[in-house]
Amino acid sequence: MKQPLNIFWFRRDLRLDDNVGFYQALKSDYPVLPIFIFDSEILDKLPEDDARVTFIYETLQNMRDTLQREYDSSIAMFYGKPVDIYKQLIEAYDVHSVYTNHDYEPYARDRDSNIKKLLSTHDITFKTFKDQVIFEKDEVVKKDGDPYVVYTPYMKVWKEQFKTHDLEIFYTNSFLNNVVKHSRLPNLTLSDIGFKKSSQSIADYTVTPSLIQDYEAKRNFPAKDATSRLGPHLRFGTVSIRKMAKKAIAEDNEIFWQELIWREFFMQILWHFPHTAKDSFKSKYDRIEWRNNEAEFKKWCDGQTGYPLVDAGMRQLNETGFMHNRVRMLVGSFLCKHLLIDWRWGEAYFAEKLHDYEMASNVGNWQWVAGSGVDAAPYFRIFNPTTQIDKFDKNKTYIKTYVSEFDTDDYAEKMVDHKEARERCLKTYKEAVS
Repeated sequence: MKQPLNIFWFRRDLRLDDNVGFYQALKSDYPVLPIFIFDSEILDKLPEDDARVTFIYETLQNMRDTLQREYDSSIAMFYGKPVDIYKQLIEAYDVHSVYTNHDYEPYARDRDSNIKKLLSTHDITFKTFKDQVIFEKDEVVKKDGDPYVVYTPYMKVWKEQFKTHDLEIFYTNSFLNNVVKHSRLPNLTLSDIGFKKSSQSIADYTVTPSLIQDYEAKRNFPAKDATSRLGPHLRFGTVSIRKMAKKAIAEDNEIFWQELIWREFFMQILWHFPHTAKDSFKSKYDRIEWRNNEAEFKKWCDGQTGYPLVDAGMRQLNETGFMHNRVRMLVGSFLCKHLLIDWRWGEAYFAEKLHDYEMASNVGNWQWVAGSGVDAAPYFRIFNPTTQIDKFDKNKTYIKTYVSEFDTDDYAEKMVDHKEARERCLKTYKEAVS
């Protein structure tokens, strides 16, 4: 006789505490089998030394160690297509319900829909919960129910609703004894899933009172180590958004607040307008005749444009998997406006390289610099990559950190003239969108 149990499926929520779906599963009437699926549909497209995969793997091993040491349990690890894994689980166990947390990206929505259909044919319920955001889907909308497509009014309503929002923390410690008692659940190695340990590492986040209070004054200067590095931890759920919101409350810092709200703004945009993952929000911008020169794209990718702040940013990305937010805007603008290369090319490159890659924010920000998205910069706003140095890296400290040959004869010549590229961009955009 198989033991009846519930499954909790870890995904973008790699923590044992303040995890809504895990908390709800642990409070249920059946023991909980925690699982994680290394999804071959996603992993097979990534390089074998991807730092994010190493990070996910090592985080899960630490979680397994905690459950083994303290609760005589573990996390069952699988590799393959989620539907195939669930067919195996249904065969192996008497599954009553599957618990997990919401995921809002187009692929995830289709995947979850297919899993729900499969489970329903076996009378297994599929229960999902809000966990990675404060407000989701239709929770912050206009009075007529339409979604906001401009940030500022969204932000104001978000803040108003937050004032009356019960920011509950979901402590699991009292319920962790309800995990399945089996400390030798299936495990995997990195090589089992086709990967090897990355030479890059994902930095710990820093959200100290001093960082939050200094955030506005320092955040635009890439040479200063003044960013929280929260991105990957929010992306993979190694930190709780509710606990970060409590820190923002404690420090009462508007700029830090707004970074959290921007993330949710872009997530609800992707939810309401899933086509924007591939198509321009403003459809007329898909009429732009991009040059899409592959040799020029490679120079941009390699940080060999001859514009030192652009090159420093791209080299930082390639070397570390991180790029300062101010510089992200500049390199994005340079690709779309100076080189007239489709924003989708840049978005895909960032998706491959950024440790904190999150589809909603990445697509939203790329469409912003291209002028094609919601709340976008007007197409005639074209960052000057030289004057940006005077504003944000006057002593060239950041540039010299990543462009070692800067100010020598070995440094690349400018691949385009700023004035000529600007005029070409304005003409091309005007013809497309007028």
